[in-house]
Parts: sequence; structure tokens; C-alpha cells
Amino acid sequence: MAAKIKKGDRVVVLTGRDKGKNGEVLRVITGDGRVIVQGVNIAKRHTRPTQASPGGIIDKELPIAISNLAHLDPKDDKPTRVGFKILDDGRKVRYAKRSGEVIDS
Repeated sequence: MAAKIKKGDRVVVLTGRDKGKNGEVLRVITGDGRVIVQGVNIAKRHTRPTQASPGGIIDKELPIAISNLAHLDPKDDKPTRVGFKILDDGRKVRYAKRSGEVIDS
């Protein structure tokens, strides 16, 4: 099955405490069906000092389920579903169903 959400995509959160926030996908956890989105689902992490870092309280993004996310349409920045189509040159690309705009470049 082809992935509808990939690293670098712009997405919006549909449900939960961060509903309405949008950000860029930093990492996709494939086996789990979860992704890490920049600035979304943030938790405070208390770390002790090491030689590399001074320690303290750091904000950290936690994974969020793919089912709670929607792509942002490249044309008007509104949530859209994603489809697949094959171009004339034979490439299979993702496109926004809202506007028909190709997501993959």
C-alpha cells in the first residue's frame, strides 16, 4: 500500500487537543501508523544534565495517529483527502482531491 502521508508534507490536525493546528511532518513511524508533526502534540520532558546538554525542561513532539490528520491543499491551505493517479509519463503521484493539484513534485 502506498503511503498517503510522507515526511515533509503539510498537514492539519482534525481531532484532539491540538485540533486546527497545522505543521510539517518530521517523521513517519510506518509500523505504528503514527507520525511526528512539528509543533503538534508537545509534551514537557525533564532531562538531567549530561556532558552534551545542560538539562532542564525541554518541549518534545510526540507521535500522533495518521487517522487524526489531513493534508493541506497546496492551492488554498484547507484540509483535503489524497488520491493517486498515473501521469502520462508513467509516474504514480499523489494529488489533492479538493483541487486536483499534484502534491508530489
